[in-house]
Amino acid sequence: MIEINTQSSIKIDNIYFDPYLIKEEKHDAKIIFITHSHYDHFDINSINNIKNDDTYIVVPDDKDILDVLDFSEDKILIVKPNNKYDLLGISFLTVPAYNINKSFHKREYEWVGYVLNYNNNIYYVMGDTDSIDEAREVKCDYLFIPIGGYYTMDYTEASILTNLIHPKKVFPIHYGSIVGDKSFGDDFSKLVADDIEVNILLK
Repeated sequence: MIEINTQSSIKIDNIYFDPYLIKEEKHDAKIIFITHSHYDHFDINSINNIKNDDTYIVVPDDKDILDVLDFSEDKILIVKPNNKYDLLGISFLTVPAYNINKSFHKREYEWVGYVLNYNNNIYYVMGDTDSIDEAREVKCDYLFIPIGGYYTMDYTEASILTNLIHPKKVFPIHYGSIVGDKSFGDDFSKLVADDIEVNILLK
């Protein structure tokens, strides 16, 4: 089951990406993936509400993250872009996530998106990024793409990239709260190819 809480806070079964503003104490996370250290992607309160003693966390090599993590060392996997990993039987790739003409997410920060092979499907959670060459090379079944503009690509750029990657299903994220009107989801869906299923979970 796929849930999107707000911004880029995604849950696929008991796997979380960038948990944010999760108020309920769930403690059901198997793995938590963090794309970068910005507060709307690395929310320590949300992490504490979903983790348990067996939870693993996957993070980029970022001092702002590592200095405040309250996990045992054997439960932390530090990743770099353009690498392949395996954790608890789930294989995944790290794809760079960065801005082209903006300075919010610099390439040299080595922040990432994740491409998971999970339950016989490929899931690509992009993180905060523009439409970059590395993203265009990814093939996936489920795409989670930022569309809000300003900090990332806007919904028009996102639709062009979606049509190029051509997943089975696409989930627009990173709009409707901090940046980007809630109507952007519908605007985005109108520009996506008819044979790609658009799922608007941010309401």
